[in-house]
Amino acid sequence: MMRMRHRALASLSISVLAISLAGNLATAQQTVLPLWPHATPEPAQTTEPEKDVTKPTDALISGHRTSRLTNVTNPTLTVYSPPSSVGNTGAAALVFPGGGYVRLAWDGEGIDTCKWLNSIGVTCVLVKYRVPEKGHYPDNFADLEDAQQAMRLTRAHAAAWHINPAHIGVIGFSAGANLAVLMSTHSDDHHVESTPAAPDVDSKIEARPNFAIVVYPAYLIVANDPKDPSPPAPTLDPVYTPNNLTPTTFLIQAENDRGYGKNAPVYFQALAAKGIPAELHMYATGGHGFGIHPPGKPEENWTDLATAWLHEINMVPPSVAEHPSPSVPAVGPVTPCPTPQPPRPGNPHPGSANPQPFNPDCPQQP
Repeated sequence: MMRMRHRALASLSISVLAISLAGNLATAQQTVLPLWPHATPEPAQTTEPEKDVTKPTDALISGHRTSRLTNVTNPTLTVYSPPSSVGNTGAAALVFPGGGYVRLAWDGEGIDTCKWLNSIGVTCVLVKYRVPEKGHYPDNFADLEDAQQAMRLTRAHAAAWHINPAHIGVIGFSAGANLAVLMSTHSDDHHVESTPAAPDVDSKIEARPNFAIVVYPAYLIVANDPKDPSPPAPTLDPVYTPNNLTPTTFLIQAENDRGYGKNAPVYFQALAAKGIPAELHMYATGGHGFGIHPPGKPEENWTDLATAWLHEINMVPPSVAEHPSPSVPAVGPVTPCPTPQPPRPGNPHPGSANPQPFNPDCPQQP
């Protein structure tokens, strides 16, 4: 069922609790893996060292200054696991920070997202994908290749990281949201298998995400001629047309996002046309790049809506969605192991009308 909601924000007391809890999360030593241990699929587009290019004049993200990383030529993934005080739901999400495919808003859209996910018992896999890169898919395969590899590595390590391989989604912001949509529509692209990185790719592991959270996406619609006095209505770039790979999707955008405000509504309409379950939230204000918790703004608590949605699609249990707190119990090995089923389009938990809690003792099927 398709829905478009402009609903009231969730309880402020719950938000304050979740934010307070999040401040204490994601601080322990984390697992970091290179995406391409031998060689990236394509040569690096820069020889400059990786660096933070944040300037004092840059806009705040999530209400604070954030690192903006560029010259990323050795992409990685970093795993932030929920603390034992919260419990592990078995769900996970790959996080793609934005930055125009030139830089990565590492704190405000990356680490802050991991803190929120950990606060609701979800493992965060923060992806440092290659930037800067010229052009987008299909002219440049680098961003999609990094995202596919991150998903395959996450599923390959699902048992060790206490993740249910059928409960792994993608979350992206701006250019990272563009990448999340790309993963939702082209996760089966095989270009990487013809590159020098092919030996590092286990193509038997599916790269399709089980859900997508798309936050103020960019580059999804066909660009109009700025000199056209009567430009046509915005239309979706055919590259991002939803298909049988596209999972259930949650979209956030501000109506006053001057550059990209039409992206989420147009993609939502395309999802509706294909019958793919989706939820769209439009805020009157916020602009572009507001992050996770812009203080004092109407969109400050959008993650409460996303948490409720994750419960609705059976990714997190009701106790997490209704009362995020340190007392959320860890899932124990008391549930029978389910019989693996092939994924179905738009079904976040394939093969089960009544999904069971994640059991880390069950054999993992990529």
